Amino acid sequence: MTSARTLNPASLWPVWRRLYPLYSAMAREFVLESKPCNELEQELETPTAECIHAAEAWFSKLDQLIQVHQLRQFGQTSAQMNEDALRDFVTHHLNKKERTEQDRDKIDFLLVQFFSQVVPQEMAGADLTVALVGKTLAGVLGSAGSDTPDSLESLDDLLKDAGQVQSLNAMFTARIIERGREIKASCGDNFFDPISLAAFTRFGFLIRRVFFRLMQQDLNVIFDGLRELESRGVTTLDCRKAQFAADEPIARLQMICQSWRVMFHAEYSAGQPLCILVDLRTAVEHALSKSVADTTAKPKAMAAVAGASATSGAGMEFEVSAAPLEADPEQ
Repeated sequence: MTSARTLNPASLWPVWRRLYPLYSAMAREFVLESKPCNELEQELETPTAECIHAAEAWFSKLDQLIQVHQLRQFGQTSAQMNEDALRDFVTHHLNKKERTEQDRDKIDFLLVQFFSQVVPQEMAGADLTVALVGKTLAGVLGSAGSDTPDSLESLDDLLKDAGQVQSLNAMFTARIIERGREIKASCGDNFFDPISLAAFTRFGFLIRRVFFRLMQQDLNVIFDGLRELESRGVTTLDCRKAQFAADEPIARLQMICQSWRVMFHAEYSAGQPLCILVDLRTAVEHALSKSVADTTAKPKAMAAVAGASATSGAGMEFEVSAAPLEADPEQ
């Protein structure tokens, strides 16, 4: 297989100059211990070998400090991360002399993020092929060819499984993301071949669309459930399993979910926020089920008391308490 397009360090200098303010911004945002790079601060057009070596060492240190989730957060929320910036990030990471597992995950994210910005709308349908993705990414990957390795055909099976799930909880249970990571890890250094990068970019892009659909679906279920609970006179909800209070106000939950609509528009990895969303949906559905059961149980219980009173009253007189009969709170 061919390798992804690479550049020599001197050719990377313009890329590093453009990336320097972005890396510095990440270092400030995530409070990372990093000193300025004097060689890059000087904005030299033609660097010496010593300048190139110093810049390479500076980026190497920052790459070790910046975690994948931090790059993802910055990449999805910063206005600076436009198409050109993402192209520079991809170029930089593909040209690293030594790549770690973290570098692999960063490249995976960056390519999906880049592809989502450059893909033509007519290519974003179900007929999106690995070859089309490779052609779109040829500017950063080089020629990917069209023959997908047999070892990556299982990605299509995962996409089929993902297309059949009806909730985030079902997707987590099916371990779609974990299984994708296992395939990625099994590739070893072959992951960095252009055709493999194209295949995983396609997989990540299509999985992201599934996540968006399921996230919005779960949020809609939660909103509908909260409104129904409000109409039944419920004002608080036990959301301890979702890391909220035992008596969380429904009004506050609605505000939180509204803010999630914005946050989840960008985030699609199976992280803690999504687990909270799944647990909150479970809490809302449990509360609705309990509310319906309580509503059904009350009239039945009252009718049973009335019937017993009528039968007993036929042979004797006794005092019936006027206190209302409450349904079992655990029912």
